[in-house]
Amino acid sequence: MATPVKVYGPPLSTAVSRVLACLHEKDVLFQLIPINMSKGEHKSPDFLKIQPFGQVPAFQDENISLFESRAICRYLCEKYAEKGNKGLYGTNPLAKASIDQWLEAEGQSFNPPSSVLVFQLAFAPRMKLKQDPAVISQNEEKLAKVLEVYEKRLGESRFLAGDEFSLADLSHLPNAHYLVNATDRGELFTSKKNVGRWWGEISSRDSWKKVVDMQKQRT
Repeated sequence: MATPVKVYGPPLSTAVSRVLACLHEKDVLFQLIPINMSKGEHKSPDFLKIQPFGQVPAFQDENISLFESRAICRYLCEKYAEKGNKGLYGTNPLAKASIDQWLEAEGQSFNPPSSVLVFQLAFAPRMKLKQDPAVISQNEEKLAKVLEVYEKRLGESRFLAGDEFSLADLSHLPNAHYLVNATDRGELFTSKKNVGRWWGEISSRDSWKKVVDMQKQRT
């Protein structure tokens, strides 16, 4: 029997949930190892051996250790190419390049403002931290501009990298999930015809539903 890969971190973490969604898409056996960040477990010497920056997730596949969620997802798609969703990271150079360009767009353009909004609107209230209206407004404007680009793209293709669901779409799920379901800014996505259609489709995938169930079990 195959040895499960290990994912360290709480499923409520956006970066951890990205990896969990990929594991479910690829049908790869895994073990989720909780890390209590409020107790500083992510800064312990043992954890820092596998994640030198003291962040989550950390990942182990037998004797291999990795960090950074998007790199972990790419690794899973390459190593387990014949398992689960075989086209998640493309099956030819052009498909991979298209997926990579939209993964870069997610990391460079979508993630910065959406991460700020997730923290300010979803996490700060839970942590009893003061919200910054100026920061919220500024990043809402930035995200709206990014989603205008997405609206045009998704009028041309069913998904970001083409007509098949891919890692590029999956990578948007964690932040978008919080903004749509845990804040009052969901209309940033749902009010747009093509983005709203896309969000409805990617968020209803079984792989993501399983991640959301894991999150609910940990709250």
